[in-house]
Amino acid sequence: MTKKNYNLQEKINEKKTAKAIKTNANASLKYSTEISREIKGKSVKRAEEFLQNITEKKEHLPLRKYLKKVPHRKGKGQTKTGRYPQKTVKAFLELIQTAKSNADYKGLETEKLIVKHAFASMGYSRMSHQSKGKIGGKSRAKKSAHLEIVLQEGK
Repeated sequence: MTKKNYNLQEKINEKKTAKAIKTNANASLKYSTEISREIKGKSVKRAEEFLQNITEKKEHLPLRKYLKKVPHRKGKGQTKTGRYPQKTVKAFLELIQTAKSNADYKGLETEKLIVKHAFASMGYSRMSHQSKGKIGGKSRAKKSAHLEIVLQEGK
């Protein structure tokens, strides 16, 4: 079953917003929630720069909720603990590009867009089998998450 509706609680002006959703993205739910919290309220340009810096390992993703046994990182920021989740960042960059294309189609100015809403929820887990010898083996679940983003034209 795929996710079809957005988890946005407040009323928005449909003419000034652009939405995008990615179901069962190949991304970790934990890192997706951390990225959603981090980019919410930022301009799209700043959010893309932040995600690009994570892929280039210039800046780390600060972990505030899921930070057990995570080492400290060099650099500026309020939290010293962080990681560089490459697959999740790639999924979010694709999602932002899709939302920007939707905004362009609606006639919105892409330079003035602000991330109004970003949310991640648990997706379908795909099972795979790791074979080990004749008899043994183990099942492993591949992570996936539903990602959604709403961009709004700012002033």
